[in-house]
Amino acid sequence: MEGPSPTRRRLLAALGASAGTAGLAGCTGFVGGNTRTPTATATPQPTDGLENWAGYDPDWEAPTTSPLGGVSFEPVVTKLKVPWDFAFAPNGDLFVTERVGRILRVEGGVADVIAEPEAVVDASAIDPGDEGGWWSTGGEDGLLGVAVHPDYPDEPWVYAYYTYRDSEAPEGQYNRVVRYDVTAEGITGTEEVVVDGIPANQFHNGGRLAFGPRDYLWVTCGDGGQPEKAGDPSFLGGKVLRVLPDGEPVPENPDWDGGDRRVFTVGHRNPQGVTWLPDGTPVVTEHGPSAHDEVNVLERGANYGWPDARKAEQYRDTEFHRPVVNTGNQTWAPTGCVFYTGDAVPAWRNRLLLGALRGMHINAVTLSPPEADLPPLDGGDARRFGADWMDRRFVATSHKLFRNELGRVRLVGQGPDGNAYAITSNRDGRAGTEEFPREVDDVLVRFVQD
Repeated sequence: MEGPSPTRRRLLAALGASAGTAGLAGCTGFVGGNTRTPTATATPQPTDGLENWAGYDPDWEAPTTSPLGGVSFEPVVTKLKVPWDFAFAPNGDLFVTERVGRILRVEGGVADVIAEPEAVVDASAIDPGDEGGWWSTGGEDGLLGVAVHPDYPDEPWVYAYYTYRDSEAPEGQYNRVVRYDVTAEGITGTEEVVVDGIPANQFHNGGRLAFGPRDYLWVTCGDGGQPEKAGDPSFLGGKVLRVLPDGEPVPENPDWDGGDRRVFTVGHRNPQGVTWLPDGTPVVTEHGPSAHDEVNVLERGANYGWPDARKAEQYRDTEFHRPVVNTGNQTWAPTGCVFYTGDAVPAWRNRLLLGALRGMHINAVTLSPPEADLPPLDGGDARRFGADWMDRRFVATSHKLFRNELGRVRLVGQGPDGNAYAITSNRDGRAGTEEFPREVDDVLVRFVQD
């Protein structure tokens, strides 16, 4: 149900008020060019502290069945303006960012605009029937990721990632991570900078925030239009960062020779999704150049090859870390993701769910040990990834879901109630079809088992 003003909307279906928090790494040394890569066997990740993570399940198993069929979706919120991210708080509040520069809070069945950072670059949303186009809404910058402090509301911080103008920046703008005290009056005025100086452009801004195991904050950073620096650990573009809630480096991060201790991995192009396997292993989704999109299992201190490697022949005989998925000549444009562990949609449990923008679908990716039984290739443009030049720790099986039903899917996430949710990005002007955006766009939807 639409609300009467842009700052207030009614939910079509109320979120559970009793929800808890959403369930949403190693080598060291400078990693530049093709100077190193991990072997096919994963370097063991530290396990201390993982037992306190709500999502920890070291004995998890990959499903051998198909994820297709038996699932539908229902609208939760409509008429959003290019939403980019959402995050649940322990008390059941839901925070949503819109790229146009607004943070919404959903509670008690109502969504309110609670903060509008003044420094965010101008971005806009097209209306149904508008022509759109690459630059019609300002490119890919604006207000992007959001995350909630794991100890909320005792620590009343909501974090956001946004692009702002700076005449001193190489491209005239930077990205930064900030946080707000959402229990205060005048929330916008409580802004504190957590990470600054992340390279920005009208494209390749990364932008995903998420708290993971041990309550560390993870930040995905695009190359900001400077791909030649993506392998340089002293440059924040083209990286995945891992920091404490106040922005300080995690002590166990790589000790780069002359690099930034906040950097966890290097050599990324435009990573826009981060999640964790139940044993605490981090996974990112990443946009490729004209296809060659990737899913990567992260290893502390590793180089993921950009801009030198995105094809099989470019990975072979190098020390770059190999992808577990590389789409080749097919384009997904993968973005926000979750490793789903809920019970509300049994067919999806223990699979990676990711949104696809250009592909206009959701991918359910099963990550199976090489010796395990694999899910069937039974439709949904099912594909198997396991070539000898790829990451050999897993065989990935991908199925496409809801093709052309939701449009551009920006994020798939998991709620504290075990439900799976998704948001669309149909009002960003880049759908390229007459069907999208629809009158209800953009939307937050919940998936239900039929």
